[in-house]
Amino acid sequence: MTIAASAPATGAPVIHAAPPMPSYIPPFGLRTVIGCLGMLLAVHVAGFNEHVTEIGLSDIRGAMHIGHDEGTWVIAIYEAFNIAAMAFTPWFYMTFSIYRFSIFMTAMLALLSIPAPFMPDVTSLCILRAFQGLAGGCLPPVLMTVMLKYLPPPIRVFGIGGYAMSATFGPNLGLPLEAFWFEHVGWHWLYWEIIPTAALAIAMMAYGLPKDPMHFERFEKFNWFGILVGLPAICSLVIVLYQGDRLDWYRSPIITNLTFWGLAAFIVFVINEAYHPSPYFRIQYWKSRNIQASLLSLVGILAICSIMGEIPATYLEAVRGYRPIQAAPVSLVVALPQLIMLPLIAAICNSRKVDCRFVLAGGMLCLAGSAYLGTWLTVDWVRDNFYLPQILQVFGQPMTVIPTLMLATMAMGPADGPFISGMVNMLKGLANAVAFALFSASTRRREQYHSTMLLDHHGTHGLALQGMGDPINQQLSVTSPDSAHVARNSLQVFHTYVHEQALVLALNDIYYVLIWVCLGYAVMNLILPHRVYPPRAPSPNAPAR
Repeated sequence: MTIAASAPATGAPVIHAAPPMPSYIPPFGLRTVIGCLGMLLAVHVAGFNEHVTEIGLSDIRGAMHIGHDEGTWVIAIYEAFNIAAMAFTPWFYMTFSIYRFSIFMTAMLALLSIPAPFMPDVTSLCILRAFQGLAGGCLPPVLMTVMLKYLPPPIRVFGIGGYAMSATFGPNLGLPLEAFWFEHVGWHWLYWEIIPTAALAIAMMAYGLPKDPMHFERFEKFNWFGILVGLPAICSLVIVLYQGDRLDWYRSPIITNLTFWGLAAFIVFVINEAYHPSPYFRIQYWKSRNIQASLLSLVGILAICSIMGEIPATYLEAVRGYRPIQAAPVSLVVALPQLIMLPLIAAICNSRKVDCRFVLAGGMLCLAGSAYLGTWLTVDWVRDNFYLPQILQVFGQPMTVIPTLMLATMAMGPADGPFISGMVNMLKGLANAVAFALFSASTRRREQYHSTMLLDHHGTHGLALQGMGDPINQQLSVTSPDSAHVARNSLQVFHTYVHEQALVLALNDIYYVLIWVCLGYAVMNLILPHRVYPPRAPSPNAPAR
């Protein structure tokens, strides 16, 4: 009776219930937020593992009895595998699932840090750091996909702001963390610092990330040739950037061979990606003006920010003799305000009334202003003199990174996310290698030039100044009755003055170049890309088309 009464009348339309949402894409809520924050924390864990050990390399070398040249290979190999992993990560997390892949790589990164201080030689340490770099490089592309996939459209720009923290907040926090761990806890914690935060990140991801299924059928079209050619190609080119200046570039057979074979393999890799049915990223995206402008800007902006952070640290260490703990406030001035500035800039860019291209241009002007203030650098500067240029970077860094990521991602569809994610993150990592190579080469060459010019002027005008006395010799003459000893010390002090002046002039030259590069990027991003709008959820009252 009841069943017959509840049956629909003959000819009445049958209304079917909406199908349930897949279990791996849950409704947005607190649980999803915790999972996304866990993914963000995991990426910062990887960044701290990279930057803290890189900044504290001199302390690590002293504790582990590693020479300078061997220590540079520890960094180069880590960065090579770190950057190479970013290119291939999207294919693997789509296959093994974001949930499982992220937890596994974070755990691998943390567990490999436990034996790191006890490696018996440089070779074993380099191998361990290669695997750590591989694990750490797998996390940033996942973060970008998580922010774009699981956050609803009205707050997706804030997810981009969270991803931008890995490019602005994390690197600037590396120096203070290195100073804290080494000075107050112990050098072993330069490796071990990531263990507790990695455990917390794993717990948050295990609770909050959607448990999407695995797709092992993708192995039927696995791009074996692409990874066998692309991985060594990218690693070779990154090693060239990190070791080129130390080995005098193409006067070294190692650099020459790595460049030739690396470029040849990379060209083959790009051609393979263009025609393979299952590529790691799509080269065809470069036909888009927005992709061209955003990816070129991303490399340039991150390289500029990296160089601007390196200049104060180099000056304070080489000229003023600062330890990392003494230079840490200069980095904290930029790092801590990012916790406020990144959400603020994301909120501004999330308004459809604001054109993110003008925000980007304004950020480049802030960075250009910071570089202009840096051109006033002299040997009399101390830590406090860098605060004003650093404050301009507080505004400039988020104002450039967030709009650039918007230009790269907002014009893409959901299916394009994994392909653009690998490309963006590989270039993001490559920007650090490019910055390292440019800063090392330009500093060395300009310092040599200015040193030669200063010594040439001294040799030319030295006789004309003899009547004015020799203040260095006069001050040192009371320290020893041996005139030969005083003369040697005077010459050493003189060379120290020349070195300091040459280094300061070289850093000034870099600041001058950065001014014009920033202005060039500001103009390019006003002309080349088309405007993009922040995403919005479709209106339920919108007519179907």
